[in-house]
Amino acid sequence: MRLLHILGFVLFFVCSSCAQDEPSPRSSGQSENYTPQASLGYIIRHNYYTLSYSSTHRQAEFAAYYLSPASIRGGQARTDDFRIDPKVKSNPVKSTDYQGSGYDRGHLCPAADMALNLTAMSETFYMSNMSPMTPSFNRGIWSKLEDWVRDAALQEGGVYVVTGPVLSKSCGAIKQSIRIPCSYYKIVFKGGSNPKMLGFLLSNAGASGSVQQFVVTIDALEQQTGIDFFPQLDDALEQSLESKVSLSGWRF
Repeated sequence: MRLLHILGFVLFFVCSSCAQDEPSPRSSGQSENYTPQASLGYIIRHNYYTLSYSSTHRQAEFAAYYLSPASIRGGQARTDDFRIDPKVKSNPVKSTDYQGSGYDRGHLCPAADMALNLTAMSETFYMSNMSPMTPSFNRGIWSKLEDWVRDAALQEGGVYVVTGPVLSKSCGAIKQSIRIPCSYYKIVFKGGSNPKMLGFLLSNAGASGSVQQFVVTIDALEQQTGIDFFPQLDDALEQSLESKVSLSGWRF
């Protein structure tokens, strides 16, 4: 009987541990495994995603994070608490700086990707995670691509995501200082025994059709942005994944 009591206690402890919230990617080491190499900015690490902030352009050159099924299915409601990122060292953007510009405060790390808990959701509303997007782009093809990425994460059991504006060319500015990117990119990477990677490049304008038409090589994105996206990968694997487009294993 004593043995049964001990076994019951052990089982209860194990089950209780399993029921806890999923740890943040930072605490599990997931988000930091594949942090890109900053080109124009400096690295800022939040609990659930990492970004490189360019004070010159007053926005991030990339946001990188691990997207898990639990993070998508968490159920946390949007907080819409747009605010200054306290970790930005200079030239921070205020929540009101986009007002009257005609541009959306476009998320790089989407709010819908961070429904795990209140902290994860609220972090996506730092203004360092925003970039000036045309409404037709942000609410159209870009939103469609974000949906595709979430579907891919659910199908694959989790993926790494890197996304950002191409800051090498400007299409104007808000208040003469927040640069308006002409285009945006997104990269999805699935590691493991059969690694695969896919990159997208889209103009900051409305578009229709499948997101598949915007697929490009990672090498092309690195050339345009100056960012080394996956320097931690074995050189041979990095070359293989980044030099060609392969739709194999991805669902559209």
